[in-house]
Amino acid sequence: MATKGRKPTPTAIKELEGNPGKRELNKNEPRPQRKAPACPKWLEPEAKKEWRRLAKKMEAMGVLTEVDMAAFAGYCQAYARWKEAEERITDRGLVIRTPSGYPQQVPYISIAQQYLRLMNQFAEQFGLTPAARSRIIASGNDGAPVDEMDAILGDT
Repeated sequence: MATKGRKPTPTAIKELEGNPGKRELNKNEPRPQRKAPACPKWLEPEAKKEWRRLAKKMEAMGVLTEVDMAAFAGYCQAYARWKEAEERITDRGLVIRTPSGYPQQVPYISIAQQYLRLMNQFAEQFGLTPAARSRIIASGNDGAPVDEMDAILGDT
């Protein structure tokens, strides 16, 4: 069943952003353990590299939990396929000639665009884009948000 309107922002992201809407946070939202899931063996090699590159960083941010395996695997696979398509574009160029001699865009361009869109959709959910990160307020070592003015005045 399709829903209308904006997708809800995960509470973990809202908390990192400092709850900009100042709406009451869902206190009954399930809170899985903040622990990166194991990398699935079935991922493509390039997807596994991306998993290893990001999993611990995302776990430290509190946005990757044990139950996020499928969504994060989706991001990693989309990344691997986007990268493969981009490499093929680099190798073969942007245009090919059809058997009748007409120039045609290589199919890898639309494949790369499709996987880049998919990858960005997943990345937004995990706070992995510059726009998503710009809304996140980093916390101090004790987990409390850092007040910018206190940091400037040296009160932290």
